[in-house]
Amino acid sequence: MPHLPPDVSANTTSSHVQPWDGHAKGSLGYRKALAGLAFVGVATFAQLYSTQAVLPIMASDLRITAAEAALTISLATVGLAITVIPWSFLADRIGRVRAMSIGICAATVLGLLVPLASTFPVLLGLRMLEGMALGGIPAIAIAYLNEEVHRAHAALAAGSYVAGTTLGGLAGRLVAGPVGELWGWRAAALAVSILATVAAVLFLLLVPRARGFTVAPASGLRGALKTLAGHGLNPRLLVLYVQAFLLMGGFVAVYNYLGFRLSGEPFSLPATVISLIFLAYLSGTVSSRWAAGLTLRFGRRNVLLAGIILMVLGLALTLTQLLVLILVGLLVFTGGFFAAHSIGAGWTGAIASSGRAQAASLYNLAYYLGSSLIGWAGGLVFQSLGWNALALTVMGLACTTAVITAVVHARSHRGGIEHRS
Repeated sequence: MPHLPPDVSANTTSSHVQPWDGHAKGSLGYRKALAGLAFVGVATFAQLYSTQAVLPIMASDLRITAAEAALTISLATVGLAITVIPWSFLADRIGRVRAMSIGICAATVLGLLVPLASTFPVLLGLRMLEGMALGGIPAIAIAYLNEEVHRAHAALAAGSYVAGTTLGGLAGRLVAGPVGELWGWRAAALAVSILATVAAVLFLLLVPRARGFTVAPASGLRGALKTLAGHGLNPRLLVLYVQAFLLMGGFVAVYNYLGFRLSGEPFSLPATVISLIFLAYLSGTVSSRWAAGLTLRFGRRNVLLAGIILMVLGLALTLTQLLVLILVGLLVFTGGFFAAHSIGAGWTGAIASSGRAQAASLYNLAYYLGSSLIGWAGGLVFQSLGWNALALTVMGLACTTAVITAVVHARSHRGGIEHRS
């Protein structure tokens, strides 16, 4: 791989340097930053969910249950969740770009080892290590955008980054499904890892050096805990963390087990066809950018609530036995989720006046813990009570999130303090 890009800010020590206002929308630096982060999003999320499209194939091949197969997703996201905060503190010392580069390089190497796993426990171990390496990407990427992109365009840039993550998740699943059906889940994992390696190299080549980064002083464990506690006690941030936990958990549960539903009666769809359900991610690619633009007109709170409402309405359509309605519902559900997620992810950096990487890391901690815990536990509901019970559970989580968000952010809607945060 190419050498790691430099990450040295002109603002690290000198007080005489002109403050960096960030890349303006349309500038070369802005386009390169978004392109680089789009590619690292592809590399990250193609790998993180590389086994999701072939879970039924894996369950059959390894003779394990649906919930056990889903552990290949859950343990990867657990690994990511437990390392996002350490990665954020490391990034404060060595720089955002350097930390992301180290993480994505380590993850791609581990991803190439996954197809060689000799046993199921070894496979789970490699997936967890892969997730731990990927912990150096999501929160740091948002912090990088808030430092390197002009404040007026930060929300749109965050939406563009989330759009890139949807393309990554989609690409990985579309590659894995057909390859898995033809040659098995190991070949599918290898194909996704090769895709991620190419995307990682493009990230390293494109991402601009940091100009808004300032090396954080070494505050020690006490200072780190104080920063995290401050964010955790901020009600406006806390509700975004709850949103991330509940919505992401429900989202992953739906995608983990819908494939099992469609592979069984009365649908009996093959793996290649089932992998096409991930084309619904394209609605998220559109909605994440669309939602970010709408915040300027309607405010973050209202757009986030609208995304949650779309999730519930879309999921309600999957309660039917008509395949067309299920697929339409999945499109609406996915678009609503990514609209809400793009707002929540970008809002954390806007609310936090200091320790932005840590604020974003707590968001990602909640986000991926939800993916791990609810994404796995949803399998227990699905195996015991069926799809309708799982869908209704996820709808309940979304409604709970909407109520909490509406109450806590009641005074930060259109024209309110959210635009000055």
